[in-house]
Amino acid sequence: MDQDIINAMGFLALTKQRLQNMRDNEFESLMDDVSSFCDKHDIVIPEMDASYFPGKSKCKALDVTYSHHLRVEIFYVIIDLHLQKLNNRFDAVSTDLLLGVASLNPVNSFGSFDKGKIMRLTEYYMNKFDSNKLRDLSFQLDSFIVYARGYDKRFFNLKEINDLAKVLVKSERAFSSMKYIKNELRNSIGDEFLNGCLVCYVYVKGSEHPQPLNLGSTTEKNSLRVRQV
Repeated sequence: MDQDIINAMGFLALTKQRLQNMRDNEFESLMDDVSSFCDKHDIVIPEMDASYFPGKSKCKALDVTYSHHLRVEIFYVIIDLHLQKLNNRFDAVSTDLLLGVASLNPVNSFGSFDKGKIMRLTEYYMNKFDSNKLRDLSFQLDSFIVYARGYDKRFFNLKEINDLAKVLVKSERAFSSMKYIKNELRNSIGDEFLNGCLVCYVYVKGSEHPQPLNLGSTTEKNSLRVRQV
């Protein structure tokens, strides 16, 4: 599916380019083909430089030539209509979003990875990304692609973005657990718990063996502070 997105966006860009090139450069060749067809089937062709008469009326000539009418009022209008429909359905935001997502396709060791397309998505969330966050994101993307391609086997042989999402979710859960242990549980540990679990040993002058230090004693705490200084 991810590769289908890349292919679809490629065909979309190609279609837009072909339509624009046709509009800019191919009217004359089209008219040559039309003239050849008309000659072959004995169809009368009006003079291109003559004034254009709409419909069958010969009394209401417009201030345009047949060439202008065919090029501007028909040819350009039809092509512009198709381009407008494509742009409405696939506007810049939708296109950038699809290309950004597709650039995370993990197939072939993230062969479609494109940091620039991912970074471009931040332009639509300027209130969320200041210069520091943009710098951090750029560094994180560089680190991620190196890590995913060469160090973490969980990212090897993934087939689509769904597989990548599952790996990232599991990683996020692990980091969340670590964060809970580091912050929530650590902050809930009081002095009494530490005193019961931690025994410090110090060398007392004149003794060959280290002696346990009772951190629950104020005298010992003060003594320890003096020794540390």
